[in-house]
Formats: sequence, C-alpha cells, structure tokens
Amino acid sequence: MRKALATIVTVLLALLSSAVQAEVVRDLYSAQVPVADRSQAELNRASGDALSQVLVKVSGSLEVLDNPAIQQALGKSRGYVQQYAYARANTPGLMARFEFDDSVIADLLSEAGAPLWTANRPVVLVWIVVETASGRFLLNNDSDPMLVEEVTRQFSQRGVPVRLPLFDLVDAASMPPEAVWRQDSDTLKAGSARYGLEDVLAGRVAALSTGTWVGDWVYLSSETRLDRSYSTGTAEEFIREGVAMVAQDMASRFAVAPTNAVGPGVLMTVSGISTYADYAGVVAWLESLELIEHANIERISGDRIELRLVAQADASQLASIIELNEQLQPAEQIAPGTGLDYQWQN
Repeated sequence: MRKALATIVTVLLALLSSAVQAEVVRDLYSAQVPVADRSQAELNRASGDALSQVLVKVSGSLEVLDNPAIQQALGKSRGYVQQYAYARANTPGLMARFEFDDSVIADLLSEAGAPLWTANRPVVLVWIVVETASGRFLLNNDSDPMLVEEVTRQFSQRGVPVRLPLFDLVDAASMPPEAVWRQDSDTLKAGSARYGLEDVLAGRVAALSTGTWVGDWVYLSSETRLDRSYSTGTAEEFIREGVAMVAQDMASRFAVAPTNAVGPGVLMTVSGISTYADYAGVVAWLESLELIEHANIERISGDRIELRLVAQADASQLASIIELNEQLQPAEQIAPGTGLDYQWQN
C-alpha cells in the first residue's frame, strides 16, 4: 500500500514538476471539520465526518459511503484516527483536524472491494462566468473572492488539484466572459493552452431574481467532453455539482479496485535513462504510487532499464496512472497481459 516517502517526493517534485500534468495531493488522508466543543461525544461525531471525507477523496466516489463494510467502519471511526488537533477557523468556530494512516485506509477500501485512486492526479483548470443583473463577469479574486474560495474548498474536499487562470492581459484577450459563456470546445482549448493542462472545466451560471442559480458545466479531458445542466438554490451548490462531475469522471478512469494477489508482478522497461538522477527519479516516482509496492530493477543495459512492478493492479490499469507523467512516453501500444514499455523524456 501507500508508503511514506516524504523525502523522496520532495526530490521528485523538483525533478518532475515541469513535466507532469498531475500533482501529488498531499492532504488525501486528512480532513478538517467543525466541532461545537471539545467533548468526547462531539469528537466521535466529527471523526466520522472526517473519515467519510477521506474515504470519498481516496476512492473518488460518494457511493463508497453506501458500502456496508464502510458503514460499519464509520461506526467506529475513532479507531482509525492516527492523530487529531483542534484549531480555530478563520471564521468564528472551533475546528478539529484528523489524520488517518494511509495504509489503514487503503486496506479498508480493499477489504470493502472499493476503488483506490492514487494521490497522483490530473490538475484541472477552471473558468467560470457569472451573469447577474449587472452583466457577465469571470469569477476571480477581484470579482468574488468568497466564491473563489468555495471553488478551491470543493475541489480540495474531492481530492482534485485545481488551478485558476491568471486573468492577465493574455487571458483578457483570448478568454473574455463571452468566450467562456459560449462553452465552445475549440475556444476553451485554445484559451487554456498556455497553461499546459488537458483537463478544463468551464461553467456558466445565471442568478435569477427568484434566488435560483441556473447554469451549465462543460468538462474537457484528454478523452471526452462532458456537459451537465443544473438548477440550484445557491452558487455553492452549482459549484459542488461541477466539481463532483469532474471527480466522478476522473475516478472512473484512474481509480482501481486493488487486489491482494499481486502475482509475479508487471514487467516495465524504460529507455532513455542517461543519468543516475533519471534512474532514481523513475524508481522513486513509481514507488510513490499507492498501487505499487516495489519497483525492482531486474536488468540495466545501456540507457534501458527493466523493472518488475510488484503491484495490486494489472498492466493496463497501471498504464493509465503512469502515463499522467509526461516524461514517461509509451513506446508501443499496451496490450492486455503484456508488460509496459516507455521512453524517458528529459
């Protein structure tokens, strides 16, 4: 299961940050919830809420909370808490922050037959245009900082890395409110190209005089375009629906139901390894993925290394996760039952 590799991950971020479309989500196994007081009863209740949040983030699914084994675990949530601490929130009120052991959570999901989504996840670029009686405007820290904070919070609760545009002169020229409002795929891709992200979420929402918020979400990924329309009571609810759409689609592509039978492992070859830093970076990054226990070197020949991945997933499942790292380019088509073959790109 997921190993504690804090030192290695720090090195990896320096090696790979310019080349990956994904980020390592650092708070997958922690959650902060409001509490009324410091009583044991309130602590027990809050630990259940926190465990629910973590399970949703790690599995990528709200449906995981309906699993009988998960429901049983939530009834004894205090036993899964690794540590907790109280803190005052920015707004009046007391918060409790809970930390859970990553391997325990992974085992719990595995025993329940629930999916596990690794911490290495695609980053989503978000454009939102709001229409009010005063006109249309792009959501940013100048137009509505509270709603921007809500966007960040909702993505954090689903464990999806998010990025907001710079909203500078380049964006103003290529992505004015009207361009986002049209939700044209080509326009969204062209206006977002400077950020180097394949995942783009664009929302348009109107505040009606009745107090209802009506709008549409478009989610563009490397594979497809998803469209959803919503009528909600608040802007916060509209944002939550858009974030949920992204999280559910990503989890359907990247979350894997782990198995206890790891078998002989998956053979993986990487060509183009010219320095020790390349070698160390590949091995450490692979072993930072929750579904990979070990990346054992079997052979080194020139610039090519052969590894045996001791993993709780098959080759095709691992490929969808590994290929989030743009420095590992597939050398040939992945076929069921075969190994993995990549070219390292510096």
